[in-house]
Amino acid sequence: MTANRVIGVDLGGTKVLAGIVDDEGKLHETVERPTVTTSQTALLDELAEVVRALPQHGVGAVGFGIPTRVDAERGRAVGAAVNVPVRDVAFRDEMQQRIGLPVEIENDASCAAYAEFRFGAGRGARDMLMLTLGTGVGGGAVTAGRLFRAWTEFGHMVIVADGIPCQGACSGRGHLEAYCSGRAVDGLARQVLGEDATARDLVREQHPALGGVGHYLGIAIGSLVNIFGATRIVIGGGFGMAAFDQLVPHARLGVLQEALSPAGQSLEIARAELDAAGVIGAGLVAFEAL
Repeated sequence: MTANRVIGVDLGGTKVLAGIVDDEGKLHETVERPTVTTSQTALLDELAEVVRALPQHGVGAVGFGIPTRVDAERGRAVGAAVNVPVRDVAFRDEMQQRIGLPVEIENDASCAAYAEFRFGAGRGARDMLMLTLGTGVGGGAVTAGRLFRAWTEFGHMVIVADGIPCQGACSGRGHLEAYCSGRAVDGLARQVLGEDATARDLVREQHPALGGVGHYLGIAIGSLVNIFGATRIVIGGGFGMAAFDQLVPHARLGVLQEALSPAGQSLEIARAELDAAGVIGAGLVAFEAL
């Protein structure tokens, strides 16, 4: 099947954003709807309606970026998503039946990473990682120019043995998400500024407490570099973008401490560039279904 347009869908906890993506990574018409959270069936039905709300001419496939673990080979969502009603479902098959087009799925942060690699802050790199610091922490990896299509739950890597409990349904302790997510830094803000403070207040005041957050981030990045051999790290997500300038100097020191030489010295840390990386990345994944 030959097509130069696909639909990318970025499923978030509060909204669904979908758009037409061409083979040069350009985003055309878009549709945004609130996320349906009443049931899994209702959500899947609404996702199909979102897709149908876009022009279908020339569209060859649909890609979905979803906030959970993904078995890309079987097209399944694995386990339970934290903030949407998706749990252990044959997501690809369910959506193909509803839409009538080929479907591909991938983790939402991996989609964003792939888009940044191809068309954003990762351009020119061969091996790249992305960390999205938002309500939680997500991530994706590109190795030898290809998206690493396996679980990249970087937010749940341990950076402090027996550390503070992780968020949501996760039973682990000492995970990156518990120290560097926007929600975690909201808690830090309440400790140092008062009960009504948030992460935004720490960023606005350029509070020194953010140095500790940056240090933990660097520890995680250093370990990831040792595993993946990445030469560039892209930081995205609402909190990550807002606090980038205050986190990165401290993160660099953490990287130098943990990454094997000379990787730590030469590592590039870049701010994400794309406004709709999740949609574009889901579209890029969709092209693989053609």
